[in-house]
Amino acid sequence: MRKLIMSVAAAAVLASGGAAFAAVKHTTGTVKTYDGTTMSLVLDDGSAFTLPKAFKNPGLKAGEKVRVSWDMSGKHKIAEAVRIVK
Repeated sequence: MRKLIMSVAAAAVLASGGAAFAAVKHTTGTVKTYDGTTMSLVLDDGSAFTLPKAFKNPGLKAGEKVRVSWDMSGKHKIAEAVRIVK
C-alpha cells in the first residue's frame, strides 16, 4: 500500500512540474503595428505575436499600451489575450 501511495504522489509531483513549463506568459509593451487582416501584432520592442482567428479587437492602434498573454507554438508566439492598459 505504501508503494502505491508513494508512486501516486511521485507521479503527481512530476505532472505538476511539467504543467509549470506550459504556463502562459505575459508581456507588456506599446503597439508598433496591428494588422487585423494577417492577425498579427508587433510591439515596440520587436516582439511579434500571431492573433487567434476569433480575436476581437479592443481598439488597438499604434502607440497603445497593452498586456499580451501568450504561449509558444513551435517558433511562434501565439497571443491568447490582448488587453489595453492605462
